[in-house]
Amino acid sequence: MQTEVLLKIIQDVLDEHKGQNIVTLDVIKKSSFTDYMVVVTGTSDRHLHALCDYASDKSKENGVRPLGIEGGLGSGWVLLDLGDIIVHAMTDQARDFYQLEKLWSVGDVKEIQKQAG
Repeated sequence: MQTEVLLKIIQDVLDEHKGQNIVTLDVIKKSSFTDYMVVVTGTSDRHLHALCDYASDKSKENGVRPLGIEGGLGSGWVLLDLGDIIVHAMTDQARDFYQLEKLWSVGDVKEIQKQAG
């Protein structure tokens, strides 16, 4: 499966399951270990794990087996490694503290903003 197709699937799954402030960082030319990082905010540790579980299940349905999921309860951050795509599900507090978008701003940023309403 092409990485861009899986990326779109993952973005859609995160959005469908109430992920907030979904940002995709294109790090193809800046990183040797992945092509895209998707950063998403969840409302609680349970929500973070659920977002990554949904994304993991959908990737498996499309023939891509996740390499791993990291992050424990109370950490405020769950990482899903899909090889060419890494999902960082974070609480607002963790996202503000680590500022991954700023750290990796060397790549192109593609945002999906959920429409209010």
